[in-house]
Amino acid sequence: MSEHLDEHQDDEAEQGLDVADFDAFFAEQAKKSKRQPITLFGRKYVLPESLPLLFTLQAERVQHSSDPDDVRRMLTILFGTDVLDKWAEKGLTDKQLGIVLIYSAAAVRAPGTISVERAAELYDEQEQGKAPGPNRAARRAKGKKGKARTSGARS
Repeated sequence: MSEHLDEHQDDEAEQGLDVADFDAFFAEQAKKSKRQPITLFGRKYVLPESLPLLFTLQAERVQHSSDPDDVRRMLTILFGTDVLDKWAEKGLTDKQLGIVLIYSAAAVRAPGTISVERAAELYDEQEQGKAPGPNRAARRAKGKKGKARTSGARS
């Protein structure tokens, strides 16, 4: 398919059409963007100029996951490799991690517009809205006992 696109681009160039150069455009936009620095456990991190699509897609997919590998992938996208393990060794709590993620997502979108205190408030509001759910084993056991098995076809 790439070859087909390259051939098509050659045809356009021969016809005198300008090629839309997204690489150059996005690089220029990135130069103009502010990047929010943060400090955690004595180390400075600089957030990306915009939220990577992979972060957004992963956030949606793993929002209710408790798998450390899912969290590790999310953090790697924003902060680099091995930060989850390093932060956990330093004593980072789940609440602190939640605050860091809320702050980071907001600060990437609009650097300088959110405080750490506001991120903590948003975290608390989010947590108040959550009812404590059963753990995975309890959900599975409940699902097996109380659920009639069907083929999924509608009558």
